[in-house]
Amino acid sequence: MRKKTVYLIPLLLIGLIFIFANSCNKDDDIPELTTTTVSNIISTTAISGGNITSDGGSEVSVRGVCWSTAQTPTIADNKTTDGTGIGAFSSNLSGLSTGTKYYVRAYATNVNGTGYGSAISFTTKLYESGGVFTDSRDNNVYKTVIVGNQEWMAENLKYLPSVIGPSTSSPSISYYYVYDYDGTNIVDAKATAHYDAYGVLYNWPAAMNMAESSTANPSGVQGVCPSGWHLPSDAEWTELTKYLDGEEVAGDKLKETGTTHWNSPNENATNETGFTALPGGYRANSGTFLHIGQFGHWWGATEANANDAWSRFINYNSSSVDSYYGSQEVAYSVRCIKD
Repeated sequence: MRKKTVYLIPLLLIGLIFIFANSCNKDDDIPELTTTTVSNIISTTAISGGNITSDGGSEVSVRGVCWSTAQTPTIADNKTTDGTGIGAFSSNLSGLSTGTKYYVRAYATNVNGTGYGSAISFTTKLYESGGVFTDSRDNNVYKTVIVGNQEWMAENLKYLPSVIGPSTSSPSISYYYVYDYDGTNIVDAKATAHYDAYGVLYNWPAAMNMAESSTANPSGVQGVCPSGWHLPSDAEWTELTKYLDGEEVAGDKLKETGTTHWNSPNENATNETGFTALPGGYRANSGTFLHIGQFGHWWGATEANANDAWSRFINYNSSSVDSYYGSQEVAYSVRCIKD
């Protein structure tokens, strides 16, 4: 009996070694590949891919990339399918969330299992260029920008059907102003540097084009904006600042960088959204223009009370976007948002 036990022990060891070797060989039989560097990253899409250098001895039946906010994405997460076989391939990632860090890696599957390339991280943009828009009323051309689910004009509105000096005002009649211009000649007003850089200042009746106040999102108030665009409600301004992590920091992400237009220091401005907020100043109730270079003020379509309406303003020495209700007689800039 002792001799039989002695013979059985080597046989068991040989069997275990055989099983272990087969297990290791199975790992070697899956495809080998690398992940392609991520490119063309915008707010909701990107491009990656992979290169399969070995099929592991069996045909690659499916290949692509997988991605997730977790550091090691698998085919159980979001994925593409990009053909079969070995070699290089390209993959289009879509449906991404803006301003989000992702991890992507290529995968390839054969009858033995799935192999993965190394994980590569990338972050989608907070914004996406929306292109350009031409206002058919006066042929002014505006850049636009997509921030979250909203598309904004990336410039202050310049529509100027008439113009008046700052000493004239009304809470019920539409008036249009150009900073530091005191006259009624539209051609002369449009020839000024302030019109070119900062656009037009509108009292609230002009900004609303005499429409009723709105708290809705979207506002449904075209106001002074061209067809297909509208004046944002207070709720739409709030959506923008919440998307940019709150009013306390949103100003830096919206402001044009440098001190060409903004007063110094403007030190934290990044304009990472492409919104390019400018400090166009405003026409005050005192009948004067004030604070160009220091403040940017923009109307909303929401009334605060019988005499005032909500607006947003950004300061040259602050990171915030502040809510402010001002007299409907004062004149602020306008940024239109796409319907």
